[in-house]
Amino acid sequence: MYVCNCFGVTEAQVRKHAADGACTPRQIASASKAGTDCGSCVRHIQALLGRGACPRRDLVDQGRPALAESASLLSRPGAPLEEAA
Repeated sequence: MYVCNCFGVTEAQVRKHAADGACTPRQIASASKAGTDCGSCVRHIQALLGRGACPRRDLVDQGRPALAESASLLSRPGAPLEEAA
């Protein structure tokens, strides 16, 4: 079933992006464009995301990096920050 008719984004795609770490409609929009045109699908995206735990939010609450590139930098002590760019 389509969630976003403007960009042809399905529920399965939204769930996949959520499983990959997208926790908010804005993050889903960044990954798929859903919700960036007419906006009528944003409430449906919110409903699909629910109020469950967000893996990245849990990492931040634990004081750990939430982004993969931050984690990779921390795993390589002494690596210059310029390498991340």
